[in-house]
Formats: sequence, structure tokens, C-alpha cells
Amino acid sequence: MSASHDHGHDHGHSHAPASFNRAFAIGIGLNTVFVGIEAFYGWQINSLALLADAGHNLSDVAGLLLAWGGALAGKWRPDARHTYGFKRASILAAFINAVLLLVAMGSLGWEALHRLQSPQPTQGWTMMAVAGVGIVINTATALLFMRGSQGDLNIRGAFLHMAADALVSLGVVLGGALVLWQGWTWVDPVMSLLIAVVIVLGTWGLLRQSVHLLFDGVPDSVDLPAVRQRLLGLPGVAEVHDLHVWAMGTSDVALTAHLVLTDAGVDSGALLHAAEHALHEHFEIRHVTLQLESPAYALHCALREGAACQ
Repeated sequence: MSASHDHGHDHGHSHAPASFNRAFAIGIGLNTVFVGIEAFYGWQINSLALLADAGHNLSDVAGLLLAWGGALAGKWRPDARHTYGFKRASILAAFINAVLLLVAMGSLGWEALHRLQSPQPTQGWTMMAVAGVGIVINTATALLFMRGSQGDLNIRGAFLHMAADALVSLGVVLGGALVLWQGWTWVDPVMSLLIAVVIVLGTWGLLRQSVHLLFDGVPDSVDLPAVRQRLLGLPGVAEVHDLHVWAMGTSDVALTAHLVLTDAGVDSGALLHAAEHALHEHFEIRHVTLQLESPAYALHCALREGAACQ
């Protein structure tokens, strides 16, 4: 006997991506305009920090478009050829977002090292003014995504992109201030290099998590031994085997397991309800598929370790 239930609509969790449509539209619009402004003034005053920030902002526009596309694709309905739908698109978007950030910061760091060898003069006031606008735009956009950055890796990728940009802009402001105060032309590339290092360290976790989920790793939010113990603790369950937990998308977790019953008199309906409720309430797992087995059947279950037929 088996049962499969998808509680993806409980408590409105499945609507999380839709609620960020406005945030994506605003973020993309603001950053596209700012890229043009920053690139123009960076070129005018010969500021690597401003040009680098403009390049990073351009990667942010691409990153936001990617994250938005991933969120929308995740809402496409399943069909006969894609029975889970396209929820994994959000994980792929988070992975590409992390790679984009790392590539952008790598190119920024490389250019900064070259500029250090021959520092060039720049205009501190213009740097500070343009980057100051960047702090406001990027912080405001990051705040739009902060609410979903803990529960959805894809939204977290968008949030990290915006937060990283705010940090870059802050570094440019500080660099401009030091250029005005001390006339240190080397501050511009050094600040760019420091910012690149900080962002790479922050992005590494996003890359690691997205790769982990792409290979069906157990999401960090789920304690697998605790899940097993919770299922074993249910009345009427003697054994749990073939337990699998993986991410269908950045905010959807699925579970399959075989539950061996203590005896034939167990109320299977009540057991399934209790199991689904426990997994939902304690682990936020909503797509649950359970196979109930009698002790005699379990002895020959091909997926049970030490089964008689193996």
C-alpha cells in the first residue's frame, strides 16, 4: 500500500515566487537605469571602481532576470513528459547566479591587480555621488528580497546579488573619500580588490548549496536522522527503509519512504495522516510518498537492506 500527497498549497508557501514578481520588476528596472549612469560617469572620470560596479550591476540585471525566470518556470504545471514540472529551474537559476557573481568578481579582481601597478587619478566627488545613488538603489532592491532569502535559495541568490552591489557601492564611496582626503590613487583598485574578496566568500555558500541540491542532496533545512526517528516513533511503525529526501525546487522538499508495519491490524489511513502531518509540521516537507509494508513483505522488499531476495 502506498500513498502520495502534495501539500504545496498549504499556508500559501507555493505562492512565494509570485509575490516577488513586483520585486523583480522594480529591481531590474532600477538597476538597468543605474548601469547606464554608472558606466557613463566611470568612463568620464576614469574610475575603475565605478566601471567595475557598473559591470557588476549589469551581471545583477542578468541575475535578476535569471532568478525571475527560474521562479516563473517553477510554477509551470507538470505534464506527461515532465511529471514534476519545472521546479528545479529555480535551483539551476541559483547555481548560475552564483557562477555569474564569481566570474564578475574574478574579472574585477584581475583588473584591480593590473591597475595597482599603474594607479590613475580619478575624481573623488563624482565617484562618491554616483556610488551613493548605487547604495540607495541596491539596498532598496535587496530589502525587497530579504523576506524570502531564508526559505528559498533562488530568492537568496537575488538578495545576495543586490546586497553585494550595495557593498561594492559603499566601497566606492569610501575610496572616493580617501582619494579626496589623502590623494591616494591606489585606493580605487585596492578597494575593488577587497570588495571582490568579500563577495566571493559570501557567494561560495550559495554555489555549494545549489550544486548540492542539483545532485539531489538533502536540503540543509532538513535533519535526515531526525526525520527517520520521527517516522519510527509513529504508532504502528516497526521499521523505516528506502528513505529519500530531496529538493524539487528551491522551496519545495519531497520525501519517499517505506514504512514497515508492526502488524496487520494497524489503521493505515490514520498512520498516513499522522506521518504527513508530522513531516509537514516539523520539517516543512509537503510532497510525501509513503509505501506501507507488512513485516512479511518487508523481508523480501528489494529496496530493503538485507532483504531475503538480495
